[in-house]
Amino acid sequence: MSAIAPAAAPKGAGEVALSGREKAAVIVRLLLSEGAEPPLQSLPEHVQAALTEQIGRMRTVDRKTLRAVVEDFCARIDAIGLSFPGGIDGALTMLDGHISANAANRLRRLSSASTRADPWDRISGLESQRLLPVLEREAPEVGAIMLSKLPVARAAELLGMLPGDRARRLAHAVARTGSVAPETVRRIGLALAQELETQPPRAFETDPDARMGAILNLSAAAIRDEVLSALDAEDTVFAAAVRKAIFTFAHVPERLDPRDVPKALRGVDQAVLVRALAGATGPLERVAEFLLSAMSQRMAATLREEVAALGKVREKDAEAAQTEIVGAIRDLADAGDIRLRMEEDD
Repeated sequence: MSAIAPAAAPKGAGEVALSGREKAAVIVRLLLSEGAEPPLQSLPEHVQAALTEQIGRMRTVDRKTLRAVVEDFCARIDAIGLSFPGGIDGALTMLDGHISANAANRLRRLSSASTRADPWDRISGLESQRLLPVLEREAPEVGAIMLSKLPVARAAELLGMLPGDRARRLAHAVARTGSVAPETVRRIGLALAQELETQPPRAFETDPDARMGAILNLSAAAIRDEVLSALDAEDTVFAAAVRKAIFTFAHVPERLDPRDVPKALRGVDQAVLVRALAGATGPLERVAEFLLSAMSQRMAATLREEVAALGKVREKDAEAAQTEIVGAIRDLADAGDIRLRMEEDD
């Protein structure tokens, strides 16, 4: 009897012996007929091609053979005690965070030459700050290919982080990618992946100016001014970047949305808030008025009364209270509960 029966097998016929490839074709056909989506794209391309050719050669399978193939498939699944991802890329994904970054990068470079590895999958997994320099310095055609291979939401995020002129050049270059050969796209992906993965791991997640700005945020005003003056003398570019990263009590009206004031002050002890407002004299009076005007009238009136009753506050105590408020606002911003406006927004 033929392995692939043209119709239902006659009664008394022996069990049809199918090859492993034919059984795989039967299972895939059954899954598709039931509306399932087997992850065939995760298979190597030569396996996908062989499976497609096998499906093209087959016609019909009788019910008895189908039942036997399904029972055999289920038995094999039930017998599996442990499965592995298969391939270096899958292993690295599974072991992410359990092996050193240097070892992971070396293994990724070794797997780059594999015909099974898709370099764009690895590139898509990198953080945006690693990908942004590629879009800034590479030829627009290369950047356009990268944007086209990334998930749409990720590409939109990166495009929004670029200067307007550069974003327009990349958008125009996308129009010239229609005739690019798949192998060319793959070679570009391999080159970019190797370049990005050979970069040494960073000991700090944030940039130096952001780290220094965070430190100075919680420093005394005298120390902050002294450090900034010294930075101006040593490195004006770094000093300017640090100034942009600094967020102090004086910056609250420009950086904090009035609608977020109640949320930002909710976790601040009222006694701390009263000391901060009482010590907001001179140029800081506008900060106090900004906060009070964004509250309910009843709350603002209560605070004004307590400020008046408290009287003059020592500069040191006022600054400590104002720093605590800034810390509470910064914590909410870091958690994503509120958004601080940047100078570029203005």
